Amino acid sequence: MRRTFVALLAGLAAMATAIPGAADARPDQVTALMGGMSLAEKVGQLFMTYGYGPNADTVDARNQTEFGVDTPAQLVQKYHLGGVIYFAWSNNVQNPTQIAGLSNGLQKAAIGSGAHIPLLISTDQEEGLVTRIGAPATTFPGSMALGASRSTANAEQAAAITGRELRAMGINMNNAPDSDVNVNPANPVIGVRSFGSDPDLVSRMVSAQVKGYQSSVVTTAKHFPGHGDAATDSHTGLPVIDHDKATWEKIDAPPFRAAIASGVDVIMSAHIVFPKIDPSGDPSTLSPTVLTGMLRDKLGYRGMVITDSLQMAGVRQKYTDAEIPVKALQAGADMLLMPQNVGTAVDAVISAVKTGQLSERRIDQSVARILAVKLRRGVLFNPFTDVNAVAKKVGTATNLATAQRITDSTVTVLSNDGALPLKAKSVLVTGWGVTTTQTLADALTAQGIPASKTATDYDAIVVTTNGAATDPGQQQQVRNLVATGKPVIAVGVGNPYDPGAIPEARTWIDTYSYTAVSMRSLARVIAGAVGPRGKLPVDIPNSYSFGTGMTW
Repeated sequence: MRRTFVALLAGLAAMATAIPGAADARPDQVTALMGGMSLAEKVGQLFMTYGYGPNADTVDARNQTEFGVDTPAQLVQKYHLGGVIYFAWSNNVQNPTQIAGLSNGLQKAAIGSGAHIPLLISTDQEEGLVTRIGAPATTFPGSMALGASRSTANAEQAAAITGRELRAMGINMNNAPDSDVNVNPANPVIGVRSFGSDPDLVSRMVSAQVKGYQSSVVTTAKHFPGHGDAATDSHTGLPVIDHDKATWEKIDAPPFRAAIASGVDVIMSAHIVFPKIDPSGDPSTLSPTVLTGMLRDKLGYRGMVITDSLQMAGVRQKYTDAEIPVKALQAGADMLLMPQNVGTAVDAVISAVKTGQLSERRIDQSVARILAVKLRRGVLFNPFTDVNAVAKKVGTATNLATAQRITDSTVTVLSNDGALPLKAKSVLVTGWGVTTTQTLADALTAQGIPASKTATDYDAIVVTTNGAATDPGQQQQVRNLVATGKPVIAVGVGNPYDPGAIPEARTWIDTYSYTAVSMRSLARVIAGAVGPRGKLPVDIPNSYSFGTGMTW
C-alpha cells in the first residue's frame, strides 16, 4: 500500500505546479488520493490536536493519560491525524532547530502508517500578544500595531517573513490573521489581536496578510462570523453578540469577504452566539445557519473550515464531547481542532456515519477540502524541512532589521506636552511589566538616554501601562508620578484604551505590544532617533478618536 501511495504522489506531483503557492488542486487529484482510504483514515484527516514532547519519539506520561499512547508519533498513527498543533505548554516549541526536528519526526510517522498522508502542522503565530515561537525567530508587534502603521505593504511583508520562518521549521499552517473588527473596548479576548475598529482598515490588512502568509504556509482567517464585539472570553464562557444581519454585514463580514477574495485557504469558526441571526442558542461552530448559510451560501466560500479549539468553554455548554464533533460537521466544519477527548470524538464521528447521522459523502466533502489545501500548499509533496538549514533561515539579520523598520512605523504618539523628543540626562522607567520595563530601560540607554528601573535622581519618568483602563492601581500610580512635577511619558503597551482613563498624563504613547522589538522602537521614538508615524486604529471613548497620531 505504501509503495502504491508513494507512486500516486509522484504522479500527482508531476501534475502540480511549483510549490509552495501551487495552483488550486484539481478534483481528479483529490479523488485519486481519497480512493484507497478507509473510513477510519478519512475520519482521522478531520482531526488536529497536540501531542506532548519536544520530538516525535518523546515519551511523556501526559500522552498516555490523554491519548493512551507514549509519544506524539504514536498519537499521529493511532488516529490517522490530519494535523497537529504546537504550543509551549505541550513542550513543542523550545527553539527553531528542535521544532524542525519535531516536525520531520511527525511527518515521518504520518507517512509511515495509515493512509500515508502528510500532516498539516500548525501554530498560532499571530505575532504580538499571541506569539508561540519567540526569539531567535523574527517577531513582530502584532495586528493592531500593524493597523496603526496603515501600511498594507508592511503587513504583507511581516506575514511573508513569518510564513517563511515557520515553513523553515516544518510548520506549514499558521492560524492567522485575526480578522475580527474590535469595536468593543472591553473585549477580553481579541483587543490588540485585531487590526482595529474600522472594517475597511481591517479588511485591507487581512487581505495583505493572507497574501503574505500564503507565499509559504496555509493561512487561516479567524474567528468567523466575527469576535470583535464580544464582552465574554470564549475560552471561559459563551459570548453573545447583539448584531443583526445588517450590522454583521457592515462590521463583521467585510474582512472575511476580503480574505475570501484573496484566496484564503482556511477560515476558523468562533464559539460565539449571534441570537438575532441564529436564535437556536448554538455557538457558531455548531450552527448550520452560520457555517453553511452565512459562510458558504452568503459569502460563497468553498474552502476549508476549521473549528476553534473544542476544549473551550464556549462550545461545551450544551452538548457532550461525543455530540460536539458530529454537530460541528453537520454545521459545515471540515477540521476539528483539539477535541476534549480525541478517542471519544473520533469514535463518535465513525459511529455517526454508521448510524446515518452523517453520510460518508459528507465526510468525503471535508476530506476533499483538507486534501486540496495540502496539495495547494505543497504539504503532500514537500512535507519535510532541512534541519541543518534552519539557523540560516530563521531570525536572519535581514529579517530582524526589517521587523525593526516595520515596528518603528507603528508607535503612536497621541499627545505631547513638550516631553518628546526626550532630552533628559537620567530617566526612571517604571510601571507595568518587570521584563518590559527592563527591556525599555536598556533600549533607552542604548539610544544615549541613561535609564533605570531603580533611579533615585532623575529628570523624567517613563511609565508603562497595560489594562490600566480597568485597573485603579495602575491609574493611581500614573497620577502619583504626574504629581511629582517631573515630565512623565505614559505608554500603553497593551490594549490602546488606557489614555482615556488617565487624562492627567499629558504625554501619551500607544505601542499595542510589549514585545522587545516594540520597546526598541518606542525608545527610538522617545529619543528622537525616528519620528512617530502611527495612527490610532480604534476610537478611545471620550478621549482620542480613530486616526489620532502626531508626527514630526
